[in-house]
Amino acid sequence: MNIPRSDKNGSTFSIQLMCAIVFVVFSFCWLYFFQADILMMAQHVMSDGLTRYQPFVGAVLITLVLGAIQFIVYAFVPLTMRSHALTYLPSMLLLGMLSAIIPNGADGIEMGFSWYVPVLILIVWWLLTRIGRLAQEVEYDKVIALFSQPMWINVLIMSLLIMMVAWMGNSNAVTHYRMKVERALLEGDIDGALKVGRKSLESDADLTMLRMYALARKGMMGESLFNYPVTANSSQMLPTDSLSEMMMYPADSLYKFLGARPAERMEPMRYLQLLERRDSVANPAVADYRLCGYLIDRQLDRFASEIGRYYTINDSLPRHYREALTLYTHTKTRPVVVYHQTVMDEDYNNLVALERKYPLASERKGKVEEQYRGTYWYYYRYE
Repeated sequence: MNIPRSDKNGSTFSIQLMCAIVFVVFSFCWLYFFQADILMMAQHVMSDGLTRYQPFVGAVLITLVLGAIQFIVYAFVPLTMRSHALTYLPSMLLLGMLSAIIPNGADGIEMGFSWYVPVLILIVWWLLTRIGRLAQEVEYDKVIALFSQPMWINVLIMSLLIMMVAWMGNSNAVTHYRMKVERALLEGDIDGALKVGRKSLESDADLTMLRMYALARKGMMGESLFNYPVTANSSQMLPTDSLSEMMMYPADSLYKFLGARPAERMEPMRYLQLLERRDSVANPAVADYRLCGYLIDRQLDRFASEIGRYYTINDSLPRHYREALTLYTHTKTRPVVVYHQTVMDEDYNNLVALERKYPLASERKGKVEEQYRGTYWYYYRYE
C-alpha cells in the first residue's frame, strides 16, 4: 500500500510529540517531587558522604539521559503509529530501577526487587516490539487526530509504563519520611524535620529515633514526643547499639549534642547513664532521653523515682511528664510521688469515664483515640 508521505510523517510526529511530553513531564516530576530524598540517600551511601545529590539538577540530568536512551532505542527499533510508546520502555525501566532503592542496615542500600524482574520485562518488551514492527508494515491511518485510535493506544501504553515505574519505585511512606527528616536535619531545619509525616500514623524505630533527636534539639521531647506514633523502645531510641540507624545524618552530630561518642556498642540507657556519671551538671537533653526512655518502656515506677532529680514537681513540668505522673498517682496504691493538678486530674477522670462507657475493646480504643491520641495515656494503654 502506498502511504502519502505528508500524512504519514505528520501522524508520526503528533504521536512522538505526545509521548515525549508525557515522558519528560512524568520523569521530572517523579524524580523531583517523589524520589529526591531516596536518590539523595543512595548517592550519599555510594559516595561515602563525599558528594550530595541536588534534586533539581539530578531530575533534569536523569531525564535528559533517559530521553537520549529512548532516542537510541528508537533508532534501532523505529516503531511508529500504534506502538511508538514502546520505545520508552527501556528508559522507563531504568527510571523505575533508579527509584526502587531501599535502605539496608547491613549493606547500606539494595534494590527493592529481584534481578529477574527487569529481565522478564525486557523479554516481554522485545516480543511486543517484534509484533509492533510487523503490524506497522500493514497499518495506515490517514489522519491521526487527538481522539484517534493510534493516539489513544499510545496514551494507554504510556500509562502502563508510568504504572510500572510507580510499582517498581520505593513508595514506602515511612522510608520517605525518614529520608525527608534526615535531609531537613542536614540542612539545619529542625522545625521542618518535625513537620514531616506529622499527621501520619505510620512510623518505625528509625523514624522515632530521628524525631526524638529533633525534639531534643528543640527541648520539646517531654512536651511533644507522644504527638507522634512511637514504635520503638528505649533500646532503639539512639544508634548506640545499632538497633536503629541514620542513613545520611551523621551520628557524630547526635553524640556531640549529647556530650560524647560511645566507645563501644551499648544500650542507649547505659550510654546515657555513663554520660550522666561523667558530667557534674546534668545535660537537659540527656535527662529528657532517660525520662522518655522510661515512659516509652512504660516503666512508671522508674520514671516517678527519677524525675525529681531533673525537674521540680509542679505545674510547669512538660505535658507528657504531667500526664505520666497523673497516671502514676491514680494507679499506684503507694506512689513515691503524688502529683495532682486540677485540670489534669479532671481530664484523666474523663478518660476513665469514657473507657467505662464502652465495654468492647475495639470500640473503646476508637472512642479514646478520637479524644486522647497524642497523650501519654493513650500511648500507655493502647499503643
